[in-house]
Amino acid sequence: MRDNINKVAERGERLDSIENKTDNLAISAQGFRRGANRVRKDMWWKDMKMRLCIILGIIIVLIVIIVPIAVHFS
Repeated sequence: MRDNINKVAERGERLDSIENKTDNLAISAQGFRRGANRVRKDMWWKDMKMRLCIILGIIIVLIVIIVPIAVHFS
């Protein structure tokens, strides 16, 4: 009888421990999700800046090539 009571008490303690771990895991997951979204947005902006720089570079090169040709033929 005492053995059963002790086992039930231990089970309750283990359940409390598991519940605390679950709560901590949920909080950690939420923080991870926020951090991941922030990193994703930062990388998207970095990618956009790089694309804009490449496009601007191509436009400048085209202007440098086309303007002298247009001036030469006019």
